[in-house]
Amino acid sequence: MNNSTTNVPDQNITEDQYGGDPGNAYLILTIVAAIALGICLIGLVGNIIVFWYLCFKIKKNKYTIYIINLSVADFIYLLFSIPVLILYINSLTNQNPDFEGKDSVFLFLEIFCDCAQYSGMFILTAISLERCLSVHFPFWYQCRRPQNLSTVVCVILWIMGCSESLIENLVCPQEAFVIQTTQCTAVQIMVFGLSIVICLPIMVISSLTLLIKIRRTFSEQYPKKLYIVIIIAVCVFIISVIPINFVWFLLYFQLIQSDIAIVGFYFASSFCLVLNSMIDPYIYFIVGKKWKQKTKHSIQEALERAFRSEDDENDDSKTNKPSNISSQTNLASTF
Repeated sequence: MNNSTTNVPDQNITEDQYGGDPGNAYLILTIVAAIALGICLIGLVGNIIVFWYLCFKIKKNKYTIYIINLSVADFIYLLFSIPVLILYINSLTNQNPDFEGKDSVFLFLEIFCDCAQYSGMFILTAISLERCLSVHFPFWYQCRRPQNLSTVVCVILWIMGCSESLIENLVCPQEAFVIQTTQCTAVQIMVFGLSIVICLPIMVISSLTLLIKIRRTFSEQYPKKLYIVIIIAVCVFIISVIPINFVWFLLYFQLIQSDIAIVGFYFASSFCLVLNSMIDPYIYFIVGKKWKQKTKHSIQEALERAFRSEDDENDDSKTNKPSNISSQTNLASTF
């Protein structure tokens, strides 16, 4: 989603468009941008903590590789969103917001933001898809799945995300977006197709599969926290990010022409994207926490519970089995 194409801070909001004092509109947008800036700082802290523990404190498995990369994508998006939001606040509050090289700065920041956003979307899709495949094809998942599949998939998805960002921002800059060139139209259809036609159905189908799995096994045992983490993360992404792609598609074909609607939607979309990148680490902490126990638990314990997979349980059972056998042997020898 090429946010720079709308050049939102430079839109003139007149009294007729706003239906009141345009100063109130700028004040509201400034407040929204300031809140988004605070959310960015909170999100940076959360993603740093998750990255640190998953990389250096917790045993890695198939899914922690994906989560590490997702945290990196969220961190990059939030990091580069901070200067973007600062520039927007300056544009809304300063009488002379333009400066030399402003367009180049925005283009540089948008390339990194879009790269992180698209890569994160692809990685989240891969997580939900693999979890779905493990439910439907457990034999393949346990015996035939390549050991380094998570790493290889993440590398490919990062390349795809970076490529999509570069193509969108370089082939479809602001001028091409406004006049709707053939190349820009093709790029917008590609972006819309990847998000809505490919990623969205995979996420929805995978989440429904996990929900059915949870419902069937809930009477026998409490559902794995990893299932809950994936479902919540996917639902948050769908609610906060996917609708933006629809509206941007409408904006491109000029089905929405009100300046205040464009400006308001732009800041609303930025807020939703920032919130989505911020909230994932705190989903892991909350889901991994043991609510019924009053004793305090560390972040490491919460993350270990949140991302515990079948392989970890199998390893624990293999580790505990010899000790149980030896204890039984010792007990028999006493008699």
